Amino acid sequence: MNFGNTRTRLATAAVSAAVAGALAVSASPASASASSGYVNGGGSFYDDFADEGTLSTASYKDTNATCLWQIILYAEGVKESNGTQFDWDDIDGKYGANTAYATKQLQKAWGLTQDGKVGNKTFGAADDKWNPSTRAGELEYRSTGSTDATKYKLRYHGSRYYFDIYRTASGKYRFYHKNVWHYASYKNNSGCS
Repeated sequence: MNFGNTRTRLATAAVSAAVAGALAVSASPASASASSGYVNGGGSFYDDFADEGTLSTASYKDTNATCLWQIILYAEGVKESNGTQFDWDDIDGKYGANTAYATKQLQKAWGLTQDGKVGNKTFGAADDKWNPSTRAGELEYRSTGSTDATKYKLRYHGSRYYFDIYRTASGKYRFYHKNVWHYASYKNNSGCS
């Protein structure tokens, strides 16, 4: 009888360990969109950015995803490292010391940890739903288009400026910079500089 109890306990422990391991392996990665190659989303627009890959001086540092983030910094009117506002010339898709500094300034304004990296909380704060009566939030749904590339038109409301972006029917985000539409790719910098 004692042998059966020990065997039962061992079997229960083994099953518990296997279930815990399976749950750990099946948990969604923090960079779900980065693995797809693009800043993307589905369903509600107001939670698309919280599962993006981390932008920093060490990861995705020369990409269109970084360029999109720099346009957000520009729209927010944050200060760059020389004390002036982050300006159009600073938008080059390269995540260097100046972008990290401006990101820290925005994180401070948004009440976030000031680490200079665009992780889940920082990027996620950029897609809060816009409320025109309180002027709170940043992202506003504008219209539905007729082509894949212009399926959903959104507007980002910064503290200083606003800009329009599109989410395609397949979920990829597109933005306009230097007279060209760019996909917010984690794989390349297609001309932001």
